[in-house]
Amino acid sequence: MRNEEQPTQPNAAGSGAASPKRSRLRLRLTPAAEGHIRRGHPWVYESSVREQNREGESGELAVIYDRQDRFLAVGLYDPHSPLRLRVLHAGSPLNLDTAWWKRHLELSVQRRAALFGPDTDGYRLINGESDGWPGLVLDRYASTLVLKLYTSSWLPHLGLLLELLSGRFGNGFSNSAPDSAPNADVPPQAGAESSSLRVVLRLSRNTQKLAAEQGFSDGQVLLGEDLSGPIIFQEYGLNFEADVLRGQKTGFFLDQRENRRIVGSMVEKLVQQGDGRRVLNAFSFSGGFSLASARAGAAEAVCVDISKHALESSRRNFALNYSMPGVSRCFHRTVQADVFAWLGKTLPADAETSEPFTREPFDLIVLDPPSLARRETEREGAVHAYGRLSRQALERLRPGGVLMAASCSSHVSAEEFFEAVRTSARRSGRNWKELRTTRHAPDHHATFTEAEYLKAIYLRVE
Repeated sequence: MRNEEQPTQPNAAGSGAASPKRSRLRLRLTPAAEGHIRRGHPWVYESSVREQNREGESGELAVIYDRQDRFLAVGLYDPHSPLRLRVLHAGSPLNLDTAWWKRHLELSVQRRAALFGPDTDGYRLINGESDGWPGLVLDRYASTLVLKLYTSSWLPHLGLLLELLSGRFGNGFSNSAPDSAPNADVPPQAGAESSSLRVVLRLSRNTQKLAAEQGFSDGQVLLGEDLSGPIIFQEYGLNFEADVLRGQKTGFFLDQRENRRIVGSMVEKLVQQGDGRRVLNAFSFSGGFSLASARAGAAEAVCVDISKHALESSRRNFALNYSMPGVSRCFHRTVQADVFAWLGKTLPADAETSEPFTREPFDLIVLDPPSLARRETEREGAVHAYGRLSRQALERLRPGGVLMAASCSSHVSAEEFFEAVRTSARRSGRNWKELRTTRHAPDHHATFTEAEYLKAIYLRVE
């Protein structure tokens, strides 16, 4: 029976009512915050709480009531963060029992059901607040799931989460009902990995101390066999490694998948026109854009990154795909350098340099730096830096060449970023054309402003 006043508090086993010895945690908000929740915003800050009946524990379900004492929303309470509550459900009261959590997970799975074919087994299954799982992301890498928590309020519910994931994916990654037969069409993993389900826990820095007190650690294997190396997964037929235990994000930048596909298609068109032979991948990380370009026919792909570890990963990724004709024919060059300094070098045609290849212009350049504004106070400097990078890259493009510039800085809006790149193009003195802009990939969809961070712009110069 539904209890409209007290939604079920899930415990480690995945079900169970709140303790009768303790009253439900109840919050009332400022009028402004109440309005935000009604309009679908998933966050409640400490400063927005005007009334609270008692102290709450991390991970406890708290119910928000409006000024007329009517149910407004229910969410996970976090006493350790200024972001005090993250909304799980708003609107009509309901019971958050095990059946609700199963349906909630299935909704996220079905949103991705038609996005990927059998040649892609690396993608996001849950994108935090935008899928109704605030402060939590779930990424798939072949038969391994990586669960990353950005709030300690999920720690008390890890038992529930493991139960849900085992029940849904224990028989494979089918889009059909979880109680159906195992899916025989799931593509095999490219490496020597076991096909049985594995779940790895990743923790944001702000959660690691509290997690350690509860016996959890970043990179801990919660379910399945231990890992001795990276996971191998597929993206549109290309094989990549993902360091799911220690790597950035959950082990790979899955959010740039569609831009890698677009870059590959642009290189293919340039090659058909007799160009597209040289590609520069600046801030290359593990070489994803370079591999997409190589498969499309690029003769040379130059990866520039300050990280030796990242460049080694890019070389291993090329080796994983060497059986592909385009990849085997492409000359993959790696340069360990600070991209800002490397692009800023002025090299006259007769200059003596240990890197003579840098004097030749490129047919396509990818600029995909890490976040340049981690806080609002860094926004203006980041916009300036994006403009400078774009200006330097444009100088190294041959006529007809393409620049793809991306930003993952949430504090820099899409229009600010696009205008910084356009301004650099206008000041370059070259004729140019904007080809397209992109935002989040479908599996990384964003439903509120604070979740928007990724944007990219494509320009062709003459």
